[in-house]
Amino acid sequence: MTNIHIKEQWNRLDPTTQQWLMDNPGCVVLPRTLTAIFNKETSENADVDMHGEAVLTDEDREFILVKAREAEATGGRADYRFFDSAQP
Repeated sequence: MTNIHIKEQWNRLDPTTQQWLMDNPGCVVLPRTLTAIFNKETSENADVDMHGEAVLTDEDREFILVKAREAEATGGRADYRFFDSAQP
């Protein structure tokens, strides 16, 4: 059985998918549309149920919850920020 690996694949997910996950941190089952997007963006082949949905592990749900809290604490800003290192 192949599980989804949200934590390991987070940076490969597009911002819209990341945002959906952070907006729905209590989601236990990843809807089939997002499961398909996840599999496409990460080249994984996560197991799905008869409805095309994938079950998230406890580790995945905890990771998403942490990301959602981080985004809330930073006002929804992205994790990665560009800092100009050139001296004036």
